[in-house]
Amino acid sequence: MTPKGDMAEWERLFARSRAVPAHAQRRHGEPEHSVPFRCVLKCLEGSVVMQRSPAELQLRLSLFDVAHRHFFGHTWHSSTRTPSSPPGQPPRVLFNEAVYFHTSLSYPSITAVVEVVAVTPTPEGLSRDVSCGFGLIPLFDSRREPSDLAAKGRALKLYHGTPRALLHPLLQDPLEKNKYMTVMESSHLQYSLKPHLPLEKVFHLLPENLLVSGLQKIPGLLPAQGDTGDAFLKPRLMGTAPCYLDQLCIRLHPSLKEFEEELLEQLSSDRLLKQDVGSTLCVQERRLHVGVHNGLRFVQPPQVAMLQPASEVAKGQSTSPTDSAAKQALLLRSRLQLSEMVAHPAFGVCFQLEYVICAMAKAAAGSALGPAAAMHTVRWALWSPFLGATSSPVLLPLRGGAHPSPGQTMVYRNPADSESSQEVKRIASGSVQFHVSSDAERRVTPADISSKAGKELEEPPTPSLSLRSQLHPATSTQGPGLSLSQLLASPQGRDGRVVPRSRSAPAPRSRSTQKDGHTEHTAAITHLEADLGSGSPHVDASSGGHLWVLPFAPLQPPITAVGLPAGSTALSRAMLMLLHSTGFPEILDGNKKPVRVTEPLEPACYSPQLEEVDALQSNEIILQFLALSRAPQEAMEGTWPRTVFITFQFYRFPPVTTPRLQLVDVDGERAAGSAAPAQVLLQLNKDGTPSTGAPGLQLRFAVDSTFLRPGEQRVFMHYLAEHSLQMDVWDGDSLLLVGSAAVKLKPLLRQGRPAVRTLHELEVGTTVYEQDAAAGRDVLRPLGVRVAVRGRLHLCLANIGHHCGETPVSPGCPSLPHTHIVPSPGSGHELTLHSDVRVSRPRRLAEVDPELAAILWRHQLEQIPERLCESHEATAIQQHEPQCLAVEQQQDGAICRIPQYMGSIEQHMKYLQIVSAYRERVKHRYITQVLRQAMTTTYTLYATLGTAEFFEFVLKNPYNVQQTVTVEVDHPELSVILDPREWRHFKELTHTATPLEEDMFHLRDDLKPQVYLRPEETVHIPFRYQTFSAEPVVAALLGPVGLSKEENAGRMQEESRAVQMKTIQVAFSVSEGKPIALLQVKVEPRPHVVDQTFRFYHPELTFLKKAIRLPPWHTLPGALVGIRGGEPEVHVRCSDPNVICETKNMGPGEPQDVFLKVAGGPSPQIKTFFVAIYTDPWLAKPQRIWQVYLHSLQRLDVSCTAGQLSRLAVPLRGTRTLRRVKAFCSHPHELKVDPADAFFLPSNGLVDLFVGVRPLRAGSRFFYLNLVDVECHQLVSSWLLCITCRQPLISKAFEITIPAGSGKGSNKRITYTNPYPTHRLYFLVTSRPDLLQFKEDSFQVAGEEVYTIGLRFAPSQSVGEEEILIYINDHEDKNEETFCVKVIYY
Repeated sequence: MTPKGDMAEWERLFARSRAVPAHAQRRHGEPEHSVPFRCVLKCLEGSVVMQRSPAELQLRLSLFDVAHRHFFGHTWHSSTRTPSSPPGQPPRVLFNEAVYFHTSLSYPSITAVVEVVAVTPTPEGLSRDVSCGFGLIPLFDSRREPSDLAAKGRALKLYHGTPRALLHPLLQDPLEKNKYMTVMESSHLQYSLKPHLPLEKVFHLLPENLLVSGLQKIPGLLPAQGDTGDAFLKPRLMGTAPCYLDQLCIRLHPSLKEFEEELLEQLSSDRLLKQDVGSTLCVQERRLHVGVHNGLRFVQPPQVAMLQPASEVAKGQSTSPTDSAAKQALLLRSRLQLSEMVAHPAFGVCFQLEYVICAMAKAAAGSALGPAAAMHTVRWALWSPFLGATSSPVLLPLRGGAHPSPGQTMVYRNPADSESSQEVKRIASGSVQFHVSSDAERRVTPADISSKAGKELEEPPTPSLSLRSQLHPATSTQGPGLSLSQLLASPQGRDGRVVPRSRSAPAPRSRSTQKDGHTEHTAAITHLEADLGSGSPHVDASSGGHLWVLPFAPLQPPITAVGLPAGSTALSRAMLMLLHSTGFPEILDGNKKPVRVTEPLEPACYSPQLEEVDALQSNEIILQFLALSRAPQEAMEGTWPRTVFITFQFYRFPPVTTPRLQLVDVDGERAAGSAAPAQVLLQLNKDGTPSTGAPGLQLRFAVDSTFLRPGEQRVFMHYLAEHSLQMDVWDGDSLLLVGSAAVKLKPLLRQGRPAVRTLHELEVGTTVYEQDAAAGRDVLRPLGVRVAVRGRLHLCLANIGHHCGETPVSPGCPSLPHTHIVPSPGSGHELTLHSDVRVSRPRRLAEVDPELAAILWRHQLEQIPERLCESHEATAIQQHEPQCLAVEQQQDGAICRIPQYMGSIEQHMKYLQIVSAYRERVKHRYITQVLRQAMTTTYTLYATLGTAEFFEFVLKNPYNVQQTVTVEVDHPELSVILDPREWRHFKELTHTATPLEEDMFHLRDDLKPQVYLRPEETVHIPFRYQTFSAEPVVAALLGPVGLSKEENAGRMQEESRAVQMKTIQVAFSVSEGKPIALLQVKVEPRPHVVDQTFRFYHPELTFLKKAIRLPPWHTLPGALVGIRGGEPEVHVRCSDPNVICETKNMGPGEPQDVFLKVAGGPSPQIKTFFVAIYTDPWLAKPQRIWQVYLHSLQRLDVSCTAGQLSRLAVPLRGTRTLRRVKAFCSHPHELKVDPADAFFLPSNGLVDLFVGVRPLRAGSRFFYLNLVDVECHQLVSSWLLCITCRQPLISKAFEITIPAGSGKGSNKRITYTNPYPTHRLYFLVTSRPDLLQFKEDSFQVAGEEVYTIGLRFAPSQSVGEEEILIYINDHEDKNEETFCVKVIYY
């Protein structure tokens, strides 16, 4: 039955709350957090009060976007007030009305416009409204922070005219300085504006950008307590009464089939009008959005339920409805829970019927392969359980047509009007029928809900839904889950356009997006990473069908940031003899004597005091790369490189890339007992031939007083004692990463000795990542990570001590600042400088001024052929001014040519007139320049990435009256320290003993700090400079010695250093902008220390999402989980603003991860950025700096069978020029390319590279393929092959026992029978070529004959078991049979 009464209260509120949406460009992207405001309009004073006397005055408040000249939201009207004039006071109007609103448009151009309106009655009994002026209240400052204008007696200046003039194009931002804005004299409005955090409690009841009065009643909000009547001052919510809807049924007129046919016909007609001809449309899904609406907005995001025709539901049941009308209904098979209902007449349940329409061909192929489907709202209905309904079920008519709807979308039209009765017209648009109950176990009437909610206004009831019912879908009271098309279909906007979505892009997470001035709930959108199955057991049952945000849990396990093992093994005597006989150059100490090789320093032997008292404070660090040997088990992983090069970064020196080094065998010798011979590193000439010089590569780093800052010696020693040097070894031909090695730098500590030298043998390993895959619902398969040892790097480390200034490789370098106090001229803190007597001679003006010399020279060239022309001096200057500027730019600092031709006295006088006129013109500029130089102080900073540089500027008031000084900085990386806690932190960090003041600064409206100075008072202004920009830093004269001469010559250029330096101007000005002091900060960037390097290989043009786990800071062994272990609060910053980098504290005692989200570029681009990790709240100095490399590769997905050859073609596109290229692969035993040799790639041409993939074991793996220019050694293209390999069916299994450690292999035989009646050719492949070899790799056998396969098993030095697969393939290399041999070594 239909409930009695109507929805007059809801209709009234809904019509009144309709608002103008924000500008279209403001609604793009995900909305930010909404900011609540409370604006109190107090009193209107001045001449504006008496202009329209005796009319009553009214205030109107609206929101305005200055940047787009767009009013939005809803205009608020105050009550009309009569002006009053107390004795002895100017006329005024008291309002004292509070306005509340919230907005997520946190832009500086968002303002509140206050309009003063005079309301005059007319003889007809109406009223006439006349605008008397308006004012502008900024809501956000330049930092997008909310304005806090709560100062007592805040006055708002008013402008003449009407605020509608703001829409005129001549009124540009800033409005306050526009010449068309005229201020009303002696008129203002007293007001206050500040954020009101208690309003966040009612965000779900109050739409965004809707301005309401404190006295206005909002459904769901209890009346105010006390005499204030302001319900928003301390808002209190009404209690909720949950209800349940089941047996929901929707009927459409005249029938479901006819309705849908008409709908598809109308949509097809629209497509034809848009010339969008395609396949036939069809209905893909039918959805029902059900939510609670309070007349202003949806209280919670509407639930989305899937409807099914009754005919489809009847197919799976034993009994089916016999009525034909019943078969045409849409049914909801599950129960809906509405836990946010409130006992208020304006609260109602809104039903929105939505159809998902797509092309029939797309629906047959699957919606994931085409563009997004279109969603159309066709009907809606509203029902309130608090209007006296006493029966169940409930029957409601559906609405349609061009009328406003709660979903703020266009609704499909109603049927054509007819002469039918009113009852027939009510159901002509369709109807919805359902049963309602207030408990999960029994069904009651809507009157019971109203009575129950009335008793529980203060305390929301606890739902009686059990946990078991939520976990079982068959009996669950929740709404059904989302379908696949809901994840792939984009919601249709109000303009009818469908938002396209890339097929590979994941859908955004479920959220409520602010759109068109209201809340548009897109609960049907979720991340593809989210699980769409049953909810978590920890989710409250009252959540119903909503999607709740779960704690972030990445599917990919984090990578532990512990780095590579930095331990080195001791070299054997045989290896030492081999390296000694090779003839590596000797390392000499300060006395030109060879340095003896010592054992690495034991951890307990390090003493910091010995390093501090060492007389040899200059250190010459030497890295000598000797040889590289291959690991024995690496034979099956890939080919060994012919040439290599090494990349690393030592301390804060620039990153080093060594030249290509060739691996040369030492006359075929090998150390006794070694598994593989060591190959000596030999430098190459420019033509690629081996050098005839000494073997190895030796690099020297000078760490002396010209490089280190004052007090940095202790930091450098701590770096040597605690850090490791990570080196990447690359294949010089294929440009593939061979592996990485790490060595502890502690052996470089001399501990009072004149020189130290140690030899190290380092493991070169590479981390192999398997593909991430889910093993099942709610179960994650562990990330396949293994470390493969590729070889061993032989390295020599040495440290030669020198006295200060005697380092042989130390070039001249400017001294670094030794103080954090910067004195200003006249402050009494000037440094005393001893100056010698200087003799200078007078020079002509043309010798010291290039501009004047150019004018005179130009004038002489014009006057040589003929007599001088009489002209005015200003004309001559104006004629030669362009040449002056050009000469000044080109000949700055050079000796300019002076005209030597002097003729008659008239000509000489002409020159003097030109000089006099020039002096008069430039006099003001030169005087200003000299005065600015007199008050300018220059300070040089040597900044590194992420480290905050602190200094104080001594500012003195030169006047004998008090002054308010404004500090203006023209660069965002330099700022004034305003927080006294931060100031105190930097003082303690830098040991600066200067006074500290609390509340020293005052911020102006434009956020420029001001400081009050008494007459001739001196204060210290604290500054901090910090940059996170990782621009290429050219550290002149600071690179390692030992690279090519061209590179060293490039480092000696001072111009490169000047290019890197930037200058920041700081002005200290008083009233009217007069400067009293100027500070010029010169910032010279220096390289920073890299603690760890990460390399990730990822498909191009996709997002890389990684979690890197931080190592425990102070966790004790055996500590319990969940117990706080004293770990500090961690903050992270990234050098690339386009990289999302953040960390979250997951609770006490929990590990902490750093999350990265990086957008990859096109292949073969390499993106490099740095991540700084801090443990102090002021981000003074990073504890660690990571360097992250993202290699973008073209992705190829290959699905194949183990042991079987799969072929594919890779298209190669040429560059602008002809290149000679060659393809290299990371796993040559499992990946073959054709052509295998070098070939020519035509310019802008297209060539196919044929690739054959034969994985030897099943699983998911990554292979790498590089296309390299063999002449220039440049990477042309790079591919990432994602291999998914299946294991073939094993037909036979064998078990063999072999003794371990015997040094001898074992020969075995197995038989194979040809199952075909004809002669066949077979090929043999094994999964472990290092353990098993065949007597013959191929064999021929007659039809149905038996062939014996000879096997040779390699010896093993360890006891264990190995499973070896033998693949028997036919002549097309397709797998015929697979044998499994289990080898037991005992």
